[in-house]
Amino acid sequence: MRRRLALGCVAAAALLVTGCAVGPEYARPAVDVPPAWRIDAADADDLANTLWWRQFDDPVLDRLIEQALASNLDLLIAAARVDQFAGQLTSTRAQFYPQVGYGVDASRNRASRVGVPALPPGADVYSSLYEGALSAQWQIDLFGRVRRQTEAAQAQVYASEQGRRGVVLSLVGSVASSYVVLRGLDRQLEIARATADNFADTKRIFDLRFKGGVVSAVEVEQVNSQYEQAQAVIPGLEQQIAAQENLIAVLLGRHPGPVERGKTIDELLAPRLPAGLPASLLERRPDILQAEQTLVAANANVGVAQSLYYPQLSLTGALGSVSAALGDFLSSASLAWGLTAALTGPIFTFGAIEGQVAGAEAQQREAVASYQRAILNAFRETNDALVGSVKKREESAAQVRRVAALREYARLSKLRWDNGYADYLEVLYAQNELFGAELSSVRSQVDVLTQVVAVYLAMGGGWVDEAARQAPQPRADVNATATR
Repeated sequence: MRRRLALGCVAAAALLVTGCAVGPEYARPAVDVPPAWRIDAADADDLANTLWWRQFDDPVLDRLIEQALASNLDLLIAAARVDQFAGQLTSTRAQFYPQVGYGVDASRNRASRVGVPALPPGADVYSSLYEGALSAQWQIDLFGRVRRQTEAAQAQVYASEQGRRGVVLSLVGSVASSYVVLRGLDRQLEIARATADNFADTKRIFDLRFKGGVVSAVEVEQVNSQYEQAQAVIPGLEQQIAAQENLIAVLLGRHPGPVERGKTIDELLAPRLPAGLPASLLERRPDILQAEQTLVAANANVGVAQSLYYPQLSLTGALGSVSAALGDFLSSASLAWGLTAALTGPIFTFGAIEGQVAGAEAQQREAVASYQRAILNAFRETNDALVGSVKKREESAAQVRRVAALREYARLSKLRWDNGYADYLEVLYAQNELFGAELSSVRSQVDVLTQVVAVYLAMGGGWVDEAARQAPQPRADVNATATR
């Protein structure tokens, strides 16, 4: 009879396991997606899934990005974080199954002869007890509490993986942009040094002419000022170059120090702009996907909190042996077992459960707003990057034309001064303007390239998955862990 009752309880529990899960089912919030970007780049192409940095056509940059993907510490941290959430998912999912354990105990005791009650005359004051048992506990998931907890844990695994993809995206963009900035600073330093050398030659000529009484001391000091102005630019550029090298070295996961160079800023090819509609960001950007998985987890946690209103059914069983003599421990006479079914539930909690539900619902609303904010921010970043890429090209073209005009202006001013039609102040002004314009033109070149990088980062794409495969991997198989 008892065995039939136990089997009946187990069968009933198995049926109850398939019951409903309380709480709201997840549905992606409606999103107002703009039909197009503010700028429709004519040269955009379907390049969102390609390793875009290779379009720079610089093998050194390719190697630096490979090193960063292999050794960057932020990626190691992100991979370990995925494993943490995968471990939590495994622990949460284990609640679906009975938890089986064992226990073994042996004791030796001496009783008091004058205690209460007193031992009978001649009774042995010493006694032994040997116990061993297998135990099993199973909490039946009647109303889906464990299912909702598992749903939340699984979403957190996916969110952490999207966080890792976000680190990959940011790292590749940082290395590429930092390298472009570094090559721009190198070119500016070349211009500053060449200009300083040119002014040094002019300074020596003016010193000789001053000794010969051809020029005045005023003109000599004007040239000295021009030379020192160029000299003053050099230390600042050298400091920026060292800082940029240190930044790249740390991104590569190594100590600060020099960084290998490849092509010059003038030789780097600008990657073509990737094509894509605004709606594609919802499936490509890691931060949006991460925000949505965080929302999925918050939505499931509402069900976890609501399940506290309902009763919980648990089964506990034990099978073992109890004997006062070690020789009888394995005999059939020492067999002992027990089976317990317990049903517990709340009656009066004075707001304890209501508070947890209200808190979970507030977190869910927060997650919805965060998801919507991530989408709006993605649209803003992409529009900014696309507008910037077009306008920076226009600005760079204007800077190139300005440099050409100032170079001709400086040549003509020098010719007028040589022929006695102008004083050196006109030449000084023209050369100083040219020097500043050349530095500004290089900065515009850098901006053009970094804006294209910003477009690829803003749009996301399949290239992130390709790059992520070159990065440190979580020890857990995310897809297998989440679907197991």
